[in-house]
Amino acid sequence: GVVSLGLISAVLHLPKKRAQARIDYLGAALLTIGITSIVLVTTWGGTEYAWTSARIMELIGIGVAALVGFVFWQTKAAEPVVPLHIFRSRNFTLMSIIGFITGFVMFGATLFLPLYQQSVQGASATNSGLLLLPMLGAMLVTSMVAGRITTNSGRYYVFPVLGSILMVIGLYLLSTMDTGTSRFTSGVFMAVVGLGMGCLMQITMLVAQNSVEMKDMGVASSSTTLFRTLGSSFGVAIMGALFNHRVQDTMAERGGALGSKVTEQSAQLDAKSLEKLPDAVREAYQYAVSAGTHSAFLLGAIVAVVSLVAAVFVKEVPLKGAGPQKSADD
Repeated sequence: GVVSLGLISAVLHLPKKRAQARIDYLGAALLTIGITSIVLVTTWGGTEYAWTSARIMELIGIGVAALVGFVFWQTKAAEPVVPLHIFRSRNFTLMSIIGFITGFVMFGATLFLPLYQQSVQGASATNSGLLLLPMLGAMLVTSMVAGRITTNSGRYYVFPVLGSILMVIGLYLLSTMDTGTSRFTSGVFMAVVGLGMGCLMQITMLVAQNSVEMKDMGVASSSTTLFRTLGSSFGVAIMGALFNHRVQDTMAERGGALGSKVTEQSAQLDAKSLEKLPDAVREAYQYAVSAGTHSAFLLGAIVAVVSLVAAVFVKEVPLKGAGPQKSADD
């Protein structure tokens, strides 16, 4: 981070123009309340509180009311925190959707892959982090290559489409993992997902910025990041709920009364807890985790199809300052 700040200060020189602006305090407050409520619902739902509990219902009501109020106020505010006219750009709206899906998938994968590696493949907590390198490395390299090609050519349509296709395929491959899947095989599957996400991570931001006027570039960047963050929150919550439900059902079926008791507090056991289990129950848990990850990644693959559909409708408008110049996206 320090190196990045140093490079930005030394290399990035933009024209400066001072302007007076009114801060949309009410809009910022309503947006904060709405997003906080949503995050709390996805974090607490099914864990701290039942999905149908009064607390979750209250948070849903507060969140919906705040967001509806926020949208209404943005049409009235003199200088809105999120000017709604940016969503008139087809590309910006599509990039917001793709960013949401990317966050949904990425954080779900980074949550459940280490759990699968520790519980089923016998990796330590440290090694399970290192075993994510095929996905993270592929994502990093592909993101750099896609960004460079787009910057030089001004063209990018192929990357959202290719990235979404690879993400769907990779997630489906991850959903096929079972108790006999080797680390090498799972590493290849992770690399496919990483290649897909690498095609999308940088491009969603670039296209979103390119789809709005210069004065709206800041809010376009922050909004794209916000949608990705919300996607990660929903991904962890929904995939987690599905995973926990599948693990507990499978343990009850294969592990009997002891299996149900083992996972009644949490479907995720640490290494010390696993070592204390009888062999039969441990094998049942490994099978249950495989079944849980199958359901979670299959859901991720289905959700990623939405990203592919959105990518198909992206209108390729060459980046400003790169490639042949054309009129701005409608």
